[in-house]
Amino acid sequence: MVHPTSSSWERTGYSDYSAIETFNETGAVNFTYLLDDFDEAYAPLEQDAGVLLSQNLQDRSVRAGLSLAGWKPKKNSAAQAVEWWVFDWEYAFSPVGVNPKLARNFTLTNTTFYQFSDENNYVFDQRGFNAFIKGEASTFLTPNDSRLLLNTVVTNITYSDDGVVVLNEDGSCIQADYAICTFSLGVLQSDDIAFEPELPTWKKQGIETFSMGTYTKIFLQFPPDQVFWNTSYQYFLYADPNERGYYPVFQSLDCEGFLPGSGIIFVTVVSDQSYVVEAQDDETTKEQVLAVLRNMYGPENVPEPIDFMYPRWSLEPWAYGSYSNWPPSTSLEMHQNLRANVGRLYFAGEATSAEYGGFLHGAWFEGQVVGQTIAGMIKDNNATEAPHYEVLRGTTPVEAYNAANGWPVTSFQTYGFEE
Repeated sequence: MVHPTSSSWERTGYSDYSAIETFNETGAVNFTYLLDDFDEAYAPLEQDAGVLLSQNLQDRSVRAGLSLAGWKPKKNSAAQAVEWWVFDWEYAFSPVGVNPKLARNFTLTNTTFYQFSDENNYVFDQRGFNAFIKGEASTFLTPNDSRLLLNTVVTNITYSDDGVVVLNEDGSCIQADYAICTFSLGVLQSDDIAFEPELPTWKKQGIETFSMGTYTKIFLQFPPDQVFWNTSYQYFLYADPNERGYYPVFQSLDCEGFLPGSGIIFVTVVSDQSYVVEAQDDETTKEQVLAVLRNMYGPENVPEPIDFMYPRWSLEPWAYGSYSNWPPSTSLEMHQNLRANVGRLYFAGEATSAEYGGFLHGAWFEGQVVGQTIAGMIKDNNATEAPHYEVLRGTTPVEAYNAANGWPVTSFQTYGFEE
């Protein structure tokens, strides 16, 4: 059993974003120079986000911020693909459509990539991310521990200032002095769980205000002796002439540092395109992906895959999506309403993390905070209410960016990574 705080992934590959080849519907076409053009707009965009945050100014969408910084892809499909590569691929939303919140999204860059590491590795350890959960569980659970309920569906949660009662689909019941709800934002928004009493208005507003993104990796395996892409590259960016974000980024696992000789490549789609592929059958999606690859490499060079699969995250009843995001004009106080407890029912997960939302470590830190809070209350027999806000203002004053509102560290330190 692996303990998450003392070990590393066994199978992790360095993501080299400079190892990229670009294509359009005619084949290989070099438009990597547009990556530099986007970077020139990205730097002032980050600075703009910091000014909005520190001076308590009205926020704007990422699309507006990019335009003001001089980046306007318009109908240029290559520029649209570059924008997707830098933005959509990270946030699972388009700056064109949902218009994510500018200040908060670039805060994520500071607090994660600047405060921890600017490297973004791809984990292909076949134990999966549940190695973290199993590692933690092994410190206090025994094999076949009766306290661990697997394949158990929660249908009702009754909460009060005295305790929590959880009812399950199989008729079983759990009663506790305190409970931590780690349902994803998508599950909270689904109404699959009944809360009694009904959640207060401020809590429901916090839940419904935020967005749940969907991020879909579609895997293909080809005969290892018929690999048709250049395995010295990790990434292949495709600019579709008709639709932005149409099977745009392919990533090879058949390369040094990953799974050489595997014949595996995958393509990522997000948001609306994810919903499209989730709604259609595997065969339809496979033919669409193959059509793109045959545009890129020529129809005579791309054989039929020997295996094909992808998840459907927004249809999974335990997830209903991949990770959360903040829409524009959303205040820190609104997020705190999503985060705050009701009675003795507490909430945690990536969505409740103000500074690391969307990331695994966001969920990790939020679980620690809530666990320590409840442990302290049990020890001292003294209930601690997390702040919430019945009345919400248009912006958040800078002094409200504090630990009580889930903002324990500054987002303005960069540790030299910006140079």
